[in-house]
Order: sequence, then structure tokens, then C-alpha cells
Amino acid sequence: MSILLNRRCLNGSLWAFIGAALPALVWAQSPEVEDWGAKIQATYLWQKKPGFNAAYSGPNSLRPDKEISYTFTTTAYLGFRPWQGGELYFNPEVTQGEPFSNLTGLGGFTNGEVTRVAGPNPKAYRQRLFLRQTWNRGGGEEKVESDINQLAGVVDKNRFVLTAGNFSTLDVFDENAYAKDPRIQFMNWGNMTYAAYDYAADSRGFGWGFAGEWYQGDWVLRFGRMTGPKEPNMLPIDHSIGKHYGDQVEIEHAHEIGGQPGKVRVLAWRNRAVLARYRDAINYGAAHGEAPDIFKVRNGEQIKYGLGVNIEQALSSNLGVFLRAMQADGRTETWAFTEVDQSLAGGLSIKGSAWGRTQDVVGLALMRNGLSRDRREYLEAGGISFFIGDGRLNYRPETIAEAYYSLNVVKGAWITLDAQRILNPAYNADRGPLTVGSIRLHTEF
Repeated sequence: MSILLNRRCLNGSLWAFIGAALPALVWAQSPEVEDWGAKIQATYLWQKKPGFNAAYSGPNSLRPDKEISYTFTTTAYLGFRPWQGGELYFNPEVTQGEPFSNLTGLGGFTNGEVTRVAGPNPKAYRQRLFLRQTWNRGGGEEKVESDINQLAGVVDKNRFVLTAGNFSTLDVFDENAYAKDPRIQFMNWGNMTYAAYDYAADSRGFGWGFAGEWYQGDWVLRFGRMTGPKEPNMLPIDHSIGKHYGDQVEIEHAHEIGGQPGKVRVLAWRNRAVLARYRDAINYGAAHGEAPDIFKVRNGEQIKYGLGVNIEQALSSNLGVFLRAMQADGRTETWAFTEVDQSLAGGLSIKGSAWGRTQDVVGLALMRNGLSRDRREYLEAGGISFFIGDGRLNYRPETIAEAYYSLNVVKGAWITLDAQRILNPAYNADRGPLTVGSIRLHTEF
């Protein structure tokens, strides 16, 4: 019965993808200035992992047997200009899918789309509803191209932009030209942002709040506050944004090296929420002669913070490299993203112009995720957290290599082959390694 259901979901997803792709063949060129815009994307992502060696498993382990996972999302991006400098956007989305092992057993999960799905039956929800206001401040003009949640037009190089409403922190912060969007670039969570960035959001990755961006010459200053979940890693939003929140500040500088563009970003974040401290759970377990349990000590407001650097640099018109590194304090449980306290990711992106395929892209990346001392000791003592917990732990950093080839089939449609090699899944040298293979179908118009 489950095989039949999966086949029906697969067939339905593929037909939806094909239906969404057809208009891409006849989509007209966007005007230079848009007063309104409507775009659609559809992404089907299929993944398979074979069985792997595991000396033992726990309640939140990645299952060592063979598994298949898939996600399908289709999103409409609707926007218009209600007044001068203003833009209003609404994004309805339909999703379906099934993750590996109920989304447990890894720090760097293999599919950046998987947080948006809620089972094999299609479900519709409001993804975004936000207002963007731009105040121009001179310095010359630059063209804005028509894109997803971006109306074509002209803005001043020096400007202030305010975004407010329902959106994702990652819509504004931690941009990277080569590693950002799991629908068209790398798929792993550690390549779509810092894995150690516990950014405020519901379990789908969105929230309510505001973000300001001040552009001045080669510099950009960003700041913002977003809501998080009422309970860690759950869907309902805590709207008490004056009490529980995620703050972030980012400074960006654009430069050229050898005539090629690059950017450096430094991001600091600070969360305030009701969270459990790992040291409290360890002490509680020792006092009661039992394994530590974060759910028994989640009874007070805590502060969580981190600092990261994000670098992108073009080496030629067809080759670019990137690097992300972040350190979080690691004293408390994860609030909204994944179980990583130190993250390092770097790689390169190559356009297919060298072999006559200008719209194709090859990507290669290496990620290394680590845990704080408190979180590691909690897991070593048999503790179980939201995403990981093998019952015990032989600690090693989790290391992931990812490679993909994105093939442009027709205008607005791509097929991508991706492979990920994972050492020490969930930081445990007694489990793995394993390889995950992926096929992604994506269209946008």
C-alpha cells in the first residue's frame, strides 16, 4: 500500500512539474519597469541512500537501511507596486514529500527543501506576505532585473530598504552567489546558509518581522528582528516579538580582485527564547540517575548567539569560489534550524561556457560541522535531542562532500544530478559513512 501511495505521489509530482514547465517554453521577455509581476517555480527532488554500517542506533538516528526520500514544491510569486518605492508580495505554495528517517540523524541534512513538506499528501499554505519599501538616496542609478519577488526597475546605488511582514530571515541575510538556493544550486543545508546559524523561524523556515538594509557605495549594513517558534523546531509562531525573537546584524563589502567581483559579509545573531541548557540537562540526569533529557529542563528564557563570515569571489567569468564559517555558543538546544555549533563550508561553482553549455553549472563543496562541549557531553551520556540521538556517541566532526551538475534542458527548466558523501553522520564515528544520490527537476518562469 505504501509503495502504491509513493508511486501515486511520484506520478502526481512529475505531472505537476511537467505542467509547470510548459509555459517556460513560451514565456515573454519581461519589461524594463514592472508595476506588477507573477512568476512560478516547481521543484521535484528525489534522493536515495543505500544501507550503511552502524554499530548501534538510537531513537533519533538516521536509519542504516536503504531509504528513498522525495520533495515536491510549487510556488507562485505575486507582486505589485502600491505606491512609489513600495512593493507588496504574496507567495502561496503547495508542498508534499517524505524525508529520510523522519528528518533525524544528521546535522547537515541532504535536502534544503525538506523542511517545507508535511507528508505525502499535497498541502497549501501561505509562504510569504511582505512589504518592501525603498528610499532612494542618490549616488547614481542601477538597474534591477525582473526576478522572483523582485520587480524590474531602477534604484539609486545609495538607498535604504525596509522589508516587513511574513518572510524568511534568509531572504535578506547571508546571500551568496554560488551557494544559497537548494532549488538551483547545492542541496545540503550547510550550503544554503551557515549550518550553525540558528536563525529565527517556524519549522518551515519563515516568520514575521522586519529587516533594514542601508546601501552606501560598496558597503551594505543590514539589521533585523524575526519571530521564532513557540516551542523549539515546531510550526506555531510565537508572535511575542518583543519578548522572544531573533536579532541579526550583517555588514557587507563589495570589492574587486584582479578585475573580478567579490563580497565579504560578517553576520552576528542573537536569539532570546525559552530553551533548555545542555549543562542543566546533564546535571539533572546525574542527580536522578538517568539519561539527561532537555525536555525536563526547558523552563527558562535563554540567550543564544553566534558570529560568522561569508566570502564569495569570482576568479573568472565562469569560475567562482565561496567560504562560510560560523561559531555559535552551543550552550542551549537548537531553536529553529539544525544541530550544529561550529560550521565550515567552502567550494566552487563552474559555468558550462567552457564546453559550450552556458546555462549549465557544476558545483563542488566540502562541509565540516562540529558540536560544543556541552552538546557533545549530553549526547555521550545518552541524551536525545530534536534531530539527533544515537543513544551514545563516539564523537567526530560530521564531514560532507557534495557535487552536482545542473543541466539546462530548455529555457527555464533544469535537471540536476547530485551526490553527497557523509562521514560520521550526527557526529558519530561508530556509524557510516554513507552516500546519498539525488535527481532534481526544476522550472521557473
